[in-house]
Amino acid sequence: MNTHMLSRRRMLALAAAGLAFPLGGLPLAAAPRPIAMRPIPSTGEAIPVLGMGTWITFNVGSSSRLRDERVKVLQAFFDHGGRMVDSSPMYGSAEDVMGYCLKRVRDPSPLFSATKIWTSSDAEGEVQMQDSERLWGESQFDLQQVHNLLNWEFHLARLKEWKASGRIRYLGITTSHGRRHSDFADVMQAEPLDFVQLTYNILDREVEDRLLPLAADRGQAVIVNRPFQRGGLFQSFGHHPLPEWAREFGARNWAQFFLKFVLSHPAVTCAIPATSQVGHMEENMAAARGPMPDAAMRRRMIDYVERL
Repeated sequence: MNTHMLSRRRMLALAAAGLAFPLGGLPLAAAPRPIAMRPIPSTGEAIPVLGMGTWITFNVGSSSRLRDERVKVLQAFFDHGGRMVDSSPMYGSAEDVMGYCLKRVRDPSPLFSATKIWTSSDAEGEVQMQDSERLWGESQFDLQQVHNLLNWEFHLARLKEWKASGRIRYLGITTSHGRRHSDFADVMQAEPLDFVQLTYNILDREVEDRLLPLAADRGQAVIVNRPFQRGGLFQSFGHHPLPEWAREFGARNWAQFFLKFVLSHPAVTCAIPATSQVGHMEENMAAARGPMPDAAMRRRMIDYVERL
């Protein structure tokens, strides 16, 4: 049986039945390697290279069953060394569900809390911040971001005030879907940002041309969203065999292949894949351990998927 041909769901089922190695390919008795860390350029504070997104996956409303399932996902994230959790007021009930989960996890790693402001209204930005603090149960957010540059001039000025007063520790801006890269670069160039968040994966590589080099030059940490292209990469490539040479950098499944491609870019600080399944979380977190592909291997990875 070629396990590289298996779907993530099927691989998990086989592992649970004792017919395959556990996620990450390690024997059950082996202790996991330490998770990779990267510094935030503006301060030197180190954070794990893999965080967790909450868009769609934590928008589960008031269902106790679904909320308790997300507690297990968050627990697995912390158990495997994760810290950064990213959410937003635009993600439905995700922030409320996150607050529910944070009250129920055991012995979490130190949380690195990240959320966003997303409104054209000047006054609504303060309301969203207050709601986020209440829902998460946090009196100080580690990172507050202006999402998709919406009313960024006003909101970024407010974020600077909040940072100076200690209400937040870091500030940043975000984009998704490859939107407004030229405007995004202009703000990166002009403003003292700690973080930028953008879309990057093995197929969507436009940010390699300008935004990633600019972030490195400006000393801005980079958070990567959509590293799996919202699951599109699994749909496109999951039925193809994983190349045997992927084991050279520790990738034993497509999730780790895709994540290690993103994490190996020198300008990337952290990626935030989202999942609703504990098994997928464990699979993802294994990508933050062990070797990363070098420049030549990254080119080989691109060539392989582009030929499929």
